[in-house]
Amino acid sequence: MSYDEEWFDEEAGPVVRPYAVTGGRTRPTNRALELVALVTTTPNGRLMAATLEAEQRAIALLCHRMQSIVEISARLDLPVGVVRVLVGDMLDGGLVTVARPARASDRPSAALIERVLDGLQAL
Repeated sequence: MSYDEEWFDEEAGPVVRPYAVTGGRTRPTNRALELVALVTTTPNGRLMAATLEAEQRAIALLCHRMQSIVEISARLDLPVGVVRVLVGDMLDGGLVTVARPARASDRPSAALIERVLDGLQAL
């Protein structure tokens, strides 16, 4: 078995620890990105998508249409913490914009969030 084969399990797919994707970071730089924060790729992000690392490229492509942090996590099968760090980096680089609820009253109810999570888990 070669060194490369040790890191691959046919059933599980390639094994990459989440901290390797984020460079060991567990929190985005200077940002608290909520689960319901909405991410959209900027024109610059669309132009740069081909030059990004695989996970950021996937986020840039997915967010041509507005997606929440939790939707990105579910659709790309990445931990929420990893998505927050990657989106934070992309925001710092001007590759995405993030819209947050302006007021607590603008936020969706806990029941709505639970229904969204149930729907995402059903995917």
